Parts: sequence; structure tokens; C-alpha cells
Amino acid sequence: MRSSAPGLQRLIRLLRPHRRSIVLAASCSVLNKLFDLAPPVLIGLAVDVVVKRNGSWLAGFGVPSVPGQLTVLAILSFLVWSAESLFEYLYALLWRNIAQTVQHELRLEGYDHLQHLEMAFFEAGSSGRLMAVLNDDINQLERFLDHGANEILQLITTVLAVGAAMVWLSPGVAGVAFLPIPVILWGSLQFQHRLAPRYREVREKAGDVASLLANNLGGMLTIKSYAAEAWEKQRLEKESEAYRLSNRRAIRVSAAFIPLIRFAILFAFLAILVIGGLQAWQGVIAVGSYSFLVFITQRLLWPLTTLGRTLDDYQRCMASTDRVVELLDTPIAIASGQRALPLEAVKGTIEFDDVGFAYGGRLPILEHFNLHVPAGSTVGIVGATGSGKSTIVKLLLRLYEVQQGRILLDGQPITALRLEDLRRAIGLVSQEVFLFHGTVAENIAYGSFQAPRLAIERAAAQAEAADFIEALPQGYDTVVGERGQRLSGGQRQRIALARALLKNPPVLILDEATAAVDNETEAAIQRSLQEITRHRTTLVIAHRLSTVRHADRIVVLDRGRVVESGRHGELLARQGPYAALWRVQSGLLPGEVLQP
Repeated sequence: MRSSAPGLQRLIRLLRPHRRSIVLAASCSVLNKLFDLAPPVLIGLAVDVVVKRNGSWLAGFGVPSVPGQLTVLAILSFLVWSAESLFEYLYALLWRNIAQTVQHELRLEGYDHLQHLEMAFFEAGSSGRLMAVLNDDINQLERFLDHGANEILQLITTVLAVGAAMVWLSPGVAGVAFLPIPVILWGSLQFQHRLAPRYREVREKAGDVASLLANNLGGMLTIKSYAAEAWEKQRLEKESEAYRLSNRRAIRVSAAFIPLIRFAILFAFLAILVIGGLQAWQGVIAVGSYSFLVFITQRLLWPLTTLGRTLDDYQRCMASTDRVVELLDTPIAIASGQRALPLEAVKGTIEFDDVGFAYGGRLPILEHFNLHVPAGSTVGIVGATGSGKSTIVKLLLRLYEVQQGRILLDGQPITALRLEDLRRAIGLVSQEVFLFHGTVAENIAYGSFQAPRLAIERAAAQAEAADFIEALPQGYDTVVGERGQRLSGGQRQRIALARALLKNPPVLILDEATAAVDNETEAAIQRSLQEITRHRTTLVIAHRLSTVRHADRIVVLDRGRVVESGRHGELLARQGPYAALWRVQSGLLPGEVLQP
């Protein structure tokens, strides 16, 4: 069985900054339990008063009359109940605040670590599983801290305090009372060992359900267009049933714990009832002491039944914590460099020097790739699907790490630069546009959060987006919906272009930026490219060759290598791969003359 030590150790480290609050909460838990154990003492004293009257234990403190002694007991009872209620309020307040704070800090730590992982991690994993870890698993931890720590402390306090009192009053009865405790502890450990793997399985199944739901909610258009609702319901039914069955297997074990423990407690209670009664009858112990022992035995043994629930919660918590720890311990493959890169100092010269790269388990996508992009120039990159065009962008942004060679920006290896500075210097308009739920203005200003409204509108005009934005119901304040679903593909693309222009980076990358726009919009964007690309280095990756025809240089890729390079007219004149692509996209028949 895998140990829960990593999760427990991480939990202890998380709790260290809250030592003062934990000490206060623990003190309140202990004091609450001590006052909770006082009523059996008061009952024993009341019986002693009724039976012995002037010779009772309380009479020795200068209160000889029975009414006076009962009055004292009433006052003590009021004070005990008040103190118990006060400390119960305080420990509940403190433990819950600690639980909420740790939950908050752990979720932030997990999310922050997640943001620093490389793209390969996200492409290999499931967003639904990650959401289950950051949400449900961390909530399991919060639920345990909310009451589990208090229950453990109060159980320990009960055993120590009651055990000491019973030994003082009657060592023989105390020995009988303690007999079932080793059995209960042994049984608890056995249940813990059996429950641990079952709860790990439960958390895995919960992740499977979350993954499927997240995937399907994102693909609802495809599900509806292919009338696959019934199929997807069956898939969810299968995953949810697996989750239900794994929970049932865990519940079958955990539910059996308390009934078995109750029998151990019953035998101990019966023994104390009989043995203590005989001792009181024979005068070995006082009647009040016997009354106290009968009541306090339940207080000693009955809380042990909660040990099963506490261990149950603990195992659920550790199964979840282990998953969170696995995420936090995922190594960050792409480490930031230490060299600062002031934005105003970036000229934008890019150099790919003998670069090689392959995605995990695949053939190389780039081999001995070399490309020089002068500062301030516009370079178009074209080629067939899978030729490595988008990979170049991912490597330049260090979303992936080169496996051979190096990439330079203004003569500096990008691995030596601060990652945040490098990415601030590059503006990317990807073919996969992502808009956040919010207004048009907020999406344009993403990454440039303090930008004034006038700058936002200017960027929208440059991206040929101003007209359609102003025609929206609330203009720039129109909410675009989750992932921008209330806008067309072309509208989303133009907002993404405006976002990159507002960033005003020295290096601009347009990765299929006109793929989702209509011909009229593409023509409008091309008209503004001269202004957009002025004084900045621009890489334009395109399937549509018309997008790059006015570039300073066009590079043609084939299987990760540069097979042609030149201006539009030059490449057409060579009648090579570029000319062949142009002929296909222009719809020319064999023998027709190419027009630049």
C-alpha cells in the first residue's frame, strides 16, 4: 500500500505558518472536552450529596446543608455548560477559518504551479482531471481540517482525562474499561489499510467523471450536430456507474466499522456495570463514585466509535492530498532564465540556429532548422500541414524546449532570458483564438490590463474590428460569453489581433491569423498590415499565400526544413514548391500562366 506520508508531510508544511491559530484552536478543543466531561462528575457529586448528606464530599468545603450543596452544584453546572458552549464556539470558529485558509493557499499554490508547467503537460493530460484536483480534492482536505483535527484532539483528551480519573477511583474497573481500546485501535488500523486503496480509486473515478463532463460541455456543438446526445449519455452513465461502484466498495468497508466497535464497547460497559456495582454494594467504592464510573465509561468508550468516521475522512483527505501533491511535485521542465530583457531595448532580430525538435514519441518535426529574421522585417512562413510552421512559434515562445541547437533574440539565447520578459516582447495571434467570459473591451485589454479606453479603440480600429464592435448591442461593453461563443470566428480573430496590437510588442506573430475571417475582412487586415508591422519584427504563418504575398521574405517549409526563400515574385518565377502552392490556391489549370 502506498503511504500517505507525502500528503501528510505537505499538509504539515502548509499548517506551519498558522501555528498560533492552531495552538489556540487546539486549546479550545481540549478545554471544551474537559468541560464536556464535567457533567458526570457533577452527577456523581449529586448522588454523593443525596446518599451521604452532611457527610458528602462537598460538605467538607464548608457547605453542610443539602440545599446549600445542591445550590453549589447548580451554580457549577451553569458555569460548566456556559464554558463548554463558549469553547465549542471558539474551536469551531478557529478550525473552520484554518481549514478555509489552508484550502485557499493550497488551491493558489496548485494553480500557480500549474501555470508554470510546459504545454506538453496540458496536451497530454485532461483539463477535467486538473479541475477535479484543484476543486474537489482540495475541498476534501478542507472538510477534514474542518472537524477531523478537533475530533482527534478531543478523543485523546477524553482517553487521558477519563483514564486518569478512573485509575484514581478504581484501578480494577479502569483496567476493564481499557480492555477494548487495543482492540478498537487494531481494528481501526486494519480498516485504514483496507480503505486507503479504495479511496484512491474513488478519487481516480471522480477525476474520470469530471474529465468527461468538461470535455462534453466544451464540445456541445459537435454533440448536437451529430445527434450524439444518447451516445454521450451512455458514456457518462458508464463513468458515473464506475464511480458509484468504487464508492460502494469503500462504503461497504467503512460502514462495517462502527457496528463492530459498538460490540467491543458493549462488553466493556456491561463488565463495568457489573463489577463496579458489586464493588459499590460491598462498600469498596462509594455510590457516587460508582455513578461517576458508569456515566464516564460511556464518555470514554463511545467517542471511539467516531474514530472510524475520523479515519474514513482522513483516508479520503489523504487520497485527495496525494493527488494535489502529485500535481505540485510535477517538475517544471522549462525554467526561466535570469537575464532581464527590457521591452524598450528589444530590436527584434530572431535567429534559429541548427534547431532540432520532436514531440514526445514522434518523428522529428524540425531537423537542422536555420532561419534568420532581421529586426523590423516581415517574414512569411508557408508550407503543408505538419511541416513545422506552428512548432516554430511554440519554440520561440518557449512553450516547448528545443532539443538541439538554439534560438537567439537580439543575439541572446532565449533560454538565458527571463521567461516573463521574453513573452512580453512577443505578441501572438493564434489560429485557436481564446476569449474569456467578459466584455469586448476586457478581452482586447487582456495582458494590458491598465490600457485606457482610447488605446483599446485604436487597437480595434487597426485590427479592422471597430465597425462590428460598435454595431454590437453594448458596443465595447458587450459580454462575449464563455470562449467568445456569442461572436463569429472572424470576429473572435479580429479581437485577438486587436489584443496583440494593444500589447504593442516588438515581435508580432500571426499564426493563421486570417484563417477564420472572410475574404473581405482578410483584404481589410492586409491593407492594415503595413501599419501594423511598421517598426516591429513580424512572422506571418499562413496557409493562404495571399496573406504573405507582400512580406519582405517568404520561407517555404517542407518536413522541418527550408526548401525555398525569397519574395513573392521571385518564388513564382522559380516555378518551385511555392509556385505550385500558389497555382493550387489560385485555381489555375495546368498550362495557365502565373500572375504575381
